[in-house]
Amino acid sequence: MTRSLRNAWPTLAIMLGASVWGLVWYPMRMLAAMGLSGTAASATTSAAACVFVLLAKRRSISTLSWHWLLVALGVAAGVTNIGFVWGAIHGQVMRVLLLFYLTPAWTAVFAHFILQERLTRADAALSLLSLAGAVTMLWSPELGMPLPANLAEWAGLMGGMGFAMSNVLIVKVTRTLPAMKPEMRTAVIFGGAAFIASIVTLFEPMPAPPTAALLPTVALIVIGLGVVLAGNNMIVQLGLARVPANRASIIMLFELVVTALSAWLFAGEAPGPREWAGGACIVVACVLSAWLHRPRASRSPPAPDIGEDAPQSQKKSTRAMV
Repeated sequence: MTRSLRNAWPTLAIMLGASVWGLVWYPMRMLAAMGLSGTAASATTSAAACVFVLLAKRRSISTLSWHWLLVALGVAAGVTNIGFVWGAIHGQVMRVLLLFYLTPAWTAVFAHFILQERLTRADAALSLLSLAGAVTMLWSPELGMPLPANLAEWAGLMGGMGFAMSNVLIVKVTRTLPAMKPEMRTAVIFGGAAFIASIVTLFEPMPAPPTAALLPTVALIVIGLGVVLAGNNMIVQLGLARVPANRASIIMLFELVVTALSAWLFAGEAPGPREWAGGACIVVACVLSAWLHRPRASRSPPAPDIGEDAPQSQKKSTRAMV
């Protein structure tokens, strides 16, 4: 491997992950069209991903230990999963994803209360900027209050809050259970997503189930999607371990580009002027948040571990959905 390729592959790994997340809504819609509801598709693909991670990384299972934080992380991942999948299936995917990406607003609040991080004026300003983007996108003279227009958009909003909570809880779990391997956190996230989606499935009106002729295709998509998502998550983790957190946050915004293009090509959903303006505010808030929490130059040697007093710039976020 040449030096340039060796330096570039962590960035390419994160871009690959963003591309997969920007496309995953389409096979979910395919499954819904075949008779597998959004929650059922979420439960089955997440379960397949969890099993794949446990089999591929079975030597790390011994590092898994009981803690209530893992339950909380699983629940937050489940909310993230259901919000994104259900919203993307039933709503305009770009609007749902932009509402999902209001994470700077929610992360600042959750980190303040859970991680005891000081909520600075800059954090508050970025939260307001991302919320202003949402207001710009949602405001309509006919509808009055700038609120999500339908259940799909509410689902995207709740999914984004779950994603922010998941990121904060991952930091908390890393501090509390330092011996736990990262791949086991991934298994917990997928397992929690599968469990929560299975419960929600009981309350969702079920469409006509897939016909016998479609069952092999449905099974193939579910298993294939689970393996792709699990493998993609582990590849992204390798990239995140070698790329500064602020830079990784910006690279992950590539998902918005892939989503916009895929929504236009596959579903004929083209964002309007308000979506572009609101989305620009949200993207700027994400970029400024990454810049604000960039690592500061220091003459002292870095600490070997991330402890309770580690600055925000040292923290990595992960994403494992569907």
